[in-house]
Amino acid sequence: DLEQLAAELRADIVNSVSKTGGHLSANLGVVELTLALHRVFNTPDDKIIWDVGHQAYVHKILTGRRSRMNTMRKTSGLAGFPKREESVHDAFGAGHSSTSISAGLG
Repeated sequence: DLEQLAAELRADIVNSVSKTGGHLSANLGVVELTLALHRVFNTPDDKIIWDVGHQAYVHKILTGRRSRMNTMRKTSGLAGFPKREESVHDAFGAGHSSTSISAGLG
């Protein structure tokens, strides 16, 4: 069920961030939001544009990168933000806040 999945995602994030560093609270705060977005929309056909990259760890896990989360922010590992070269599910490479509206408008 979704509550169990949310708990598993939070555990994954805590585990990953405790080893690689990164943004913990921002990602823990968007677990249900990210689950809802991925339940309603069909990435990569539907584009999800994150306003700030450090809220996208759950998105990375849900789009097939769960097994590589322990490589995040390391050389040759996953980026700490959405990166188009990393996944077709990353529509925009948001590293800093307040770029989503411009990106969404093209």
